[in-house]
Amino acid sequence: MLFAFMAKDKPGHLQTRMDTRPDHVKFLNELNAAGTLKFAGPFLDDKGSPCGSLVVIEADSAEAARTILDGDPYAKAGLFASTEVVAWNWVFNNPASA
Repeated sequence: MLFAFMAKDKPGHLQTRMDTRPDHVKFLNELNAAGTLKFAGPFLDDKGSPCGSLVVIEADSAEAARTILDGDPYAKAGLFASTEVVAWNWVFNNPASA
């Protein structure tokens, strides 16, 4: 099952994001190599600066997804003001359906 992880950064924490980004990218690359990551990217504010994250992964349950995503270096660095994990159905433009 797919799960969408949506996170909003804490205000004023862009430097935390930038400092942690190499480890975050490594983490996502590892999920991708394992076939767990479906897609990911930052939310942007009005100025085009990153202000949050959207990560979609495959997991057996919401709890398993949360455990995986709690391992994200951004989460470990305390970047996020809020997070949400929800089950998600990829209907349109899903490469698996092509």
